[in-house]
Amino acid sequence: MSPLLLLLLAFSALTMKASYAFNISSPNVVLRRVFEQDSRPIILFDGVCNLCNSAVNVALDWDPSGKLRFAALQSNVGKSLLQAHGRDADDITSIVFVTPKGAFTKSDAILGITQELNPLPFVPLKPLALAGQYLVPQILRDAVYDGVANNRYSIMGKRDECRFDADGEFDDRFVDDNLAKQ
Repeated sequence: MSPLLLLLLAFSALTMKASYAFNISSPNVVLRRVFEQDSRPIILFDGVCNLCNSAVNVALDWDPSGKLRFAALQSNVGKSLLQAHGRDADDITSIVFVTPKGAFTKSDAILGITQELNPLPFVPLKPLALAGQYLVPQILRDAVYDGVANNRYSIMGKRDECRFDADGEFDDRFVDDNLAKQ
Protein backbone atom coordinates (compact mmCIF):
# COMPACT_ATOMS: atom_id res chain seq x y z
CA MET A 1 0.00 0.00 0.00
CA SER A 2 1.35 3.41 -0.89
CA PRO A 3 2.33 5.86 1.86
CA LEU A 4 -0.17 8.40 0.47
CA LEU A 5 -3.03 5.91 0.70
CA LEU A 6 -2.02 5.00 4.27
CA LEU A 7 -1.96 8.69 5.19
CA LEU A 8 -5.41 9.22 3.65
CA LEU A 9 -6.83 6.21 5.53
CA ALA A 10 -5.35 7.41 8.82
CA PHE A 11 -6.73 10.93 8.30
CA SER A 12 -10.13 9.53 7.39
CA ALA A 13 -10.22 7.41 10.56
CA LEU A 14 -9.21 10.38 12.74
CA THR A 15 -11.81 12.60 11.09
CA MET A 16 -14.55 10.03 11.65
CA LYS A 17 -13.55 9.63 15.30
CA ALA A 18 -13.39 13.39 15.81
CA SER A 19 -16.80 13.96 14.18
CA TYR A 20 -18.29 11.30 16.46
CA ALA A 21 -16.75 12.99 19.50
CA PHE A 22 -18.22 16.34 18.44
CA ASN A 23 -21.73 14.86 18.61
CA ILE A 24 -21.30 13.92 22.27
CA SER A 25 -21.51 16.47 25.07
CA SER A 26 -18.69 16.84 27.55
CA PRO A 27 -18.69 14.32 30.41
CA ASN A 28 -19.56 16.92 33.05
CA VAL A 29 -22.53 18.14 30.99
CA VAL A 30 -23.79 14.56 30.71
CA LEU A 31 -23.29 14.05 34.46
CA ARG A 32 -25.34 17.17 35.17
CA ARG A 33 -28.08 16.11 32.74
CA VAL A 34 -28.56 12.60 34.13
CA PHE A 35 -29.16 13.93 37.64
CA GLU A 36 -30.86 17.20 36.70
CA GLN A 37 -34.42 15.93 37.08
CA ASP A 38 -33.86 12.43 38.42
CA SER A 39 -31.62 11.82 41.45
CA ARG A 40 -31.91 8.01 41.38
CA PRO A 41 -28.50 6.30 41.30
CA ILE A 42 -27.30 4.69 38.08
CA ILE A 43 -25.72 1.26 37.71
CA LEU A 44 -23.21 1.13 34.84
CA PHE A 45 -22.86 -2.48 33.74
CA ASP A 46 -21.09 -4.39 30.98
CA GLY A 47 -23.84 -4.54 28.36
CA VAL A 48 -22.45 -7.54 26.48
CA CYS A 49 -21.79 -9.69 29.57
CA ASN A 50 -24.45 -12.36 30.21
CA LEU A 51 -23.59 -12.49 33.92
CA CYS A 52 -23.97 -8.70 34.17
CA ASN A 53 -27.27 -8.72 32.27
CA SER A 54 -28.57 -11.45 34.57
CA ALA A 55 -27.59 -9.29 37.55
CA VAL A 56 -29.50 -6.37 36.02
CA ASN A 57 -32.57 -8.61 35.71
CA VAL A 58 -32.26 -9.56 39.40
CA ALA A 59 -31.87 -5.88 40.36
CA LEU A 60 -34.99 -4.99 38.34
CA ASP A 61 -36.93 -7.75 40.13
CA TRP A 62 -35.62 -6.83 43.57
CA ASP A 63 -36.25 -3.11 43.09
CA PRO A 64 -39.99 -2.96 42.38
CA SER A 65 -40.22 0.68 43.48
CA GLY A 66 -37.66 1.69 40.84
CA LYS A 67 -35.01 3.30 43.04
CA LEU A 68 -32.23 2.40 40.59
CA ARG A 69 -31.51 3.26 36.96
CA PHE A 70 -29.22 1.47 34.51
CA ALA A 71 -26.91 2.22 31.58
CA ALA A 72 -24.41 0.05 29.74
CA LEU A 73 -20.77 0.97 30.22
CA GLN A 74 -20.50 0.88 26.41
CA SER A 75 -23.27 3.48 25.91
CA ASN A 76 -22.51 7.16 25.33
CA VAL A 77 -23.98 8.02 28.73
CA GLY A 78 -21.93 5.24 30.36
CA LYS A 79 -18.69 6.39 28.75
CA SER A 80 -19.37 10.00 29.70
CA LEU A 81 -20.14 9.12 33.33
CA LEU A 82 -16.93 7.10 33.51
CA GLN A 83 -14.95 10.09 32.23
CA ALA A 84 -16.75 12.52 34.54
CA HIS A 85 -15.46 10.41 37.44
CA GLY A 86 -11.86 10.16 36.22
CA ARG A 87 -12.03 6.78 34.53
CA ASP A 88 -11.19 5.89 30.95
CA ALA A 89 -14.25 5.93 28.66
CA ASP A 90 -13.53 2.38 27.48
CA ASP A 91 -12.91 0.91 30.94
CA ILE A 92 -15.34 -1.98 31.37
CA THR A 93 -13.37 -3.74 34.10
CA SER A 94 -15.83 -2.90 36.89
CA ILE A 95 -19.46 -2.26 37.56
CA VAL A 96 -19.91 1.39 38.56
CA PHE A 97 -22.55 2.74 40.94
CA VAL A 98 -23.03 6.44 40.15
CA THR A 99 -24.87 8.70 42.57
CA PRO A 100 -25.21 12.48 42.65
CA LYS A 101 -22.46 12.42 45.30
CA GLY A 102 -19.91 10.30 43.40
CA ALA A 103 -19.08 6.99 41.76
CA PHE A 104 -18.21 3.67 43.38
CA THR A 105 -16.55 0.65 41.78
CA LYS A 106 -15.98 -3.04 42.44
CA SER A 107 -17.19 -4.27 45.84
CA ASP A 108 -18.15 -0.76 46.98
CA ALA A 109 -20.48 -0.56 43.97
CA ILE A 110 -22.00 -3.96 44.76
CA LEU A 111 -22.57 -3.00 48.40
CA GLY A 112 -24.06 0.37 47.43
CA ILE A 113 -26.45 -1.32 45.01
CA THR A 114 -27.34 -3.99 47.58
CA GLN A 115 -28.38 -1.29 50.05
CA GLU A 116 -31.02 -0.12 47.58
CA LEU A 117 -32.53 -3.57 46.91
CA ASN A 118 -35.39 -5.13 48.80
CA PRO A 119 -36.20 -8.64 47.55
CA LEU A 120 -38.55 -9.49 50.39
CA PRO A 121 -39.76 -7.45 53.37
CA PHE A 122 -38.20 -9.91 55.81
CA VAL A 123 -34.77 -9.94 54.09
CA PRO A 124 -33.09 -6.68 55.08
CA LEU A 125 -30.19 -6.31 52.65
CA LYS A 126 -29.15 -2.82 53.74
CA PRO A 127 -27.90 -3.90 57.20
CA LEU A 128 -26.13 -6.90 55.64
CA ALA A 129 -24.44 -4.66 53.05
CA LEU A 130 -23.36 -2.18 55.73
CA ALA A 131 -21.99 -5.02 57.85
CA GLY A 132 -20.05 -6.37 54.86
CA GLN A 133 -18.66 -2.93 54.15
CA TYR A 134 -17.33 -2.46 57.69
CA LEU A 135 -16.46 -6.02 58.69
CA VAL A 136 -14.75 -7.28 55.53
CA PRO A 137 -11.63 -5.38 54.44
CA GLN A 138 -11.97 -3.72 51.03
CA ILE A 139 -8.84 -5.45 49.71
CA LEU A 140 -10.46 -8.84 50.38
CA ARG A 141 -13.87 -7.77 48.99
CA ASP A 142 -12.23 -6.41 45.83
CA ALA A 143 -10.13 -9.56 45.39
CA VAL A 144 -13.31 -11.65 45.33
CA TYR A 145 -14.96 -9.14 42.99
CA ASP A 146 -11.94 -9.19 40.64
CA GLY A 147 -11.96 -13.00 40.58
CA VAL A 148 -15.54 -13.00 39.31
CA ALA A 149 -15.17 -9.94 37.04
CA ASN A 150 -12.04 -11.24 35.34
CA ASN A 151 -13.81 -14.51 34.50
CA ARG A 152 -17.32 -13.20 33.80
CA TYR A 153 -17.29 -14.08 30.08
CA SER A 154 -16.12 -17.64 30.75
CA ILE A 155 -18.70 -18.06 33.54
CA MET A 156 -21.82 -17.15 31.53
CA GLY A 157 -20.64 -16.00 28.12
CA LYS A 158 -20.90 -12.84 26.12
CA ARG A 159 -23.46 -11.45 23.69
CA ASP A 160 -22.83 -9.57 20.47
CA GLU A 161 -24.75 -6.47 21.50
CA CYS A 162 -25.97 -4.64 24.57
CA ARG A 163 -29.32 -5.51 26.11
CA PHE A 164 -32.41 -3.88 24.67
CA ASP A 165 -35.74 -3.35 26.42
CA ALA A 166 -37.87 -4.20 23.36
CA ASP A 167 -41.26 -4.11 25.07
CA GLY A 168 -40.53 -0.83 26.90
CA GLU A 169 -41.47 -2.28 30.29
CA PHE A 170 -38.46 -0.65 31.93
CA ASP A 171 -38.10 2.53 29.84
CA ASP A 172 -37.97 4.71 32.94
CA ARG A 173 -35.23 2.53 34.45
CA PHE A 174 -32.69 2.78 31.62
CA VAL A 175 -30.99 6.13 31.13
CA ASP A 176 -31.76 7.64 27.72
CA ASP A 177 -28.55 7.69 25.70
CA ASN A 178 -29.75 10.92 24.02
CA LEU A 179 -28.72 12.73 27.21
CA ALA A 180 -25.14 12.40 25.96
CA LYS A 181 -25.80 14.12 22.64
CA GLN A 182 -25.07 17.78 22.05
